[in-house]
Amino acid sequence: MSHDIKKILAEMRPSVDAEIEKIVPRKFDEKSLARLCGKPRYEYDLETATKAIAEPIWDLLDRGGKRWRPVLLLLTAEAFGGDLEKIKPFCALPEIVHNGTLMIDDIEDSSELRRGKPCTHKIYGVDVAINAGNAMYYLPLPLFRESKFDQETLNKAFEIYYQEMIRVSFGQAFDIWWHKGKAAKVTEAQYLQMCAYKTGCLARMAAQMGAVLANADEKRVTAVGKYAEALGVGFQIQDDVLNLVGEKFGELKGVGEDIHEGKRTLVAIHCLERAPAAKAKRLLEILDKHTENPKEIAEAIEIMKSAGSIEYAKAKARELASNAWAELEPLLPEGEAKEKLDAFTRYLVEREI
Repeated sequence: MSHDIKKILAEMRPSVDAEIEKIVPRKFDEKSLARLCGKPRYEYDLETATKAIAEPIWDLLDRGGKRWRPVLLLLTAEAFGGDLEKIKPFCALPEIVHNGTLMIDDIEDSSELRRGKPCTHKIYGVDVAINAGNAMYYLPLPLFRESKFDQETLNKAFEIYYQEMIRVSFGQAFDIWWHKGKAAKVTEAQYLQMCAYKTGCLARMAAQMGAVLANADEKRVTAVGKYAEALGVGFQIQDDVLNLVGEKFGELKGVGEDIHEGKRTLVAIHCLERAPAAKAKRLLEILDKHTENPKEIAEAIEIMKSAGSIEYAKAKARELASNAWAELEPLLPEGEAKEKLDAFTRYLVEREI
């Protein structure tokens, strides 16, 4: 059976957003703010809570995004026979956290656009964006207090949350340090590890949490985590490729922004190792100067293309996803959820936007 993943994502988005809105309402009232912060000792300023927290968050969420991490959580839970109605509130957690990382990441990268519009910090200010982005790491945590799961299951789920949140900060640290040109050389293996933490960890969080809440055994929880991590790495590599050659992607975030930021993507790392010395030296110069010159960005892209680096990265993304699925597939019960996960695997690393 063939499954249209774009259609599935579109169909599931309203229910995912409904769960997010239960955690972060579009407008705070006394009840919703007390749920998150407790009753005030003095008096809340509900208007400011809405303007400085809810509005920046929903401004970003309403722009789009695929919501694939929540869907991965639910598909994993379904594949292991979990109670989806009971598990569904948790699907909001990886999506809220993910968008928080984007809000902070755009500040760290001095980005201009996110999903086709000015970044949050360009609209609301750096101070508001940092605070709202940081808040998104913690806003979903009342789920662990309010859920009806047994304490052992909740403890396992919470361990997944805090471990992946630590890892995402280290992944971002590697990425920031490298694109500042502070590392003499970045290897392919180091890049893949960075992606496993920066992008793979939130996918791993979603899949493992879905499996744990579905009462899967430790072997399957570990296996689905490895699968999701590889899926996240493949997704990041495809993002790197689309940043260079994806027209639709460029309309949302800007073509060649990774070159302007000096990022050591897999495409760049492969090119620096394989291109003729003069070409590699020139690419390094362009990356390290953080150019905004369209001609220099186009020159860097052409150097990468001529070294076969873009095609190499595409193939690597497909290889990682394929190998990960081959390891997980025998451990999944036969059924429609398994078929959807199979289609999901291919979709994430072959998409054009």
